[in-house]
Amino acid sequence: MSPPRHPLRPRRETRPVPPLAPAYVTRRIPHYAVLDEESLVRIEKQAYRLLEQVGIEFRDDPDALRRWREAGAEVTGTRVRTAPELVRGLLASAPAEFTQVARNPARSVRIGGQHQVFAPVYGSPFVRDLEGGRRYGTLADFHRLVKLTHALAPLHHSGFVTCEPCDIPVSKRHLDMLLTHMTLTDKPHLGAITEKSRAEDSVAMARLLHGPEVFDANCVILGNVNTNSPLLVDKVVTEAAAVYCGAGQGLIAVPFILSGAMGPVTTAAAIAQALAEAMIVGAFTQLVRPGAPFILGNFLSSMNLRSGAPTFGMPEPLLSNLAIGQLARRLNLPLRCGGALTASKVADFQAAAESADSMLSTILGGANFVLHAAGWLEGGLSTGYEKLVLDADRLGAYETVLRGIDTSDDQLGVDAYGDVEPGGHFLGSAHTLRHYSSAFYEAQLSDSNSVEQWEEQGSKDAARRAYERWNRLLADYEAPALDPARREALEDFVARRKADLPDAWY
Repeated sequence: MSPPRHPLRPRRETRPVPPLAPAYVTRRIPHYAVLDEESLVRIEKQAYRLLEQVGIEFRDDPDALRRWREAGAEVTGTRVRTAPELVRGLLASAPAEFTQVARNPARSVRIGGQHQVFAPVYGSPFVRDLEGGRRYGTLADFHRLVKLTHALAPLHHSGFVTCEPCDIPVSKRHLDMLLTHMTLTDKPHLGAITEKSRAEDSVAMARLLHGPEVFDANCVILGNVNTNSPLLVDKVVTEAAAVYCGAGQGLIAVPFILSGAMGPVTTAAAIAQALAEAMIVGAFTQLVRPGAPFILGNFLSSMNLRSGAPTFGMPEPLLSNLAIGQLARRLNLPLRCGGALTASKVADFQAAAESADSMLSTILGGANFVLHAAGWLEGGLSTGYEKLVLDADRLGAYETVLRGIDTSDDQLGVDAYGDVEPGGHFLGSAHTLRHYSSAFYEAQLSDSNSVEQWEEQGSKDAARRAYERWNRLLADYEAPALDPARREALEDFVARRKADLPDAWY
């Protein structure tokens, strides 16, 4: 007997529509180098000193300690000390770039090398919009945000916790989030990591969605974990690595260091600590399964030393985005860092300035996977609906920058002067008409009209225009097609797992 129609099941299926933009960005401009060779070597030496002399704690997971002992590391209690050669040797088996396969192959993303992938905000318990204000996120908010991520072409990846659906028990909400990503978008996504069983559910559902043949031969899902800085890797990380990498899937490891609290207050020291923590997790993934996809992460934040509040978009973290890019390329590893980060509570000037500065350093530094590329507010505590679409609009502009300047004869306008006299104009020339629709990036949410036109149209500021845009996108949303048998298998899995799990709210 077929189960009743699930709330996420659309009333009509549509055929897959080819993406209106590339599934990811391939950069054509050089990376920006902020450190010289001597400085890079000094940071690397400090990272290796932390690994070899100070050591990293691996707590609550005896199996992780066993793996390190068998690999030749020095293990004292729960402290692991590793020679630089051991860590570098293990990291050498991680791929320099890899493809995360989406259920719609046209949406698959290439991570690493010259490729950059943008994903939305992750982990916010609150949401905010112009009319509804700030509130706890709900499953309805989560559905809307995933639909918006699907509709916004500059977002290549749907992430995972676009907001916390706080009206669902913590023990079960990962199942609803996974089902949402797997049914309401055909872009690639991440999985749950907070408990081993939730990681296992993520992998099991990914296998159902893609089928065993595709799953076993490809990376189709990634887990995103944080070290417990300073210098602690807990079982959430090692168990996630065992589940995801053990199944041939991938892991992103990101030290979240608030400089002056979870790491030294100086930028160079915090970068070295972040490098050491991310490297040791990367090496561990290769102990689990050589060749497993791994993304080295970096998330450094400065802080107000008088109040203790984290700050975003400040110069020190921006420099770290550039520096960690150089260091990751020396290790031949994909990189995750940066994003459109701000401490602002609303989508105002502070949010725009801090986010733009943070994203620009992320772009120039060469981050291959960018979480929090759109929607981040309030230091990550809130997901902003208006901020999501405003940030996505700017991501489209950054994509244009990353493509660089084409210097072909056509782009140099070699034939453009044949029908334009000196002192004339190019508005009606064949060259202009040929490039009329593609010459310039057209921002959806910037108003370049005259003040009279702007007033006639209601004198709307950017936030109001963004509010109207995200509502139009939701009104026009159509769910991507999904094989009914796979949909029913996913819904059945979720129903059975929910029946097995008690409600827990923490």
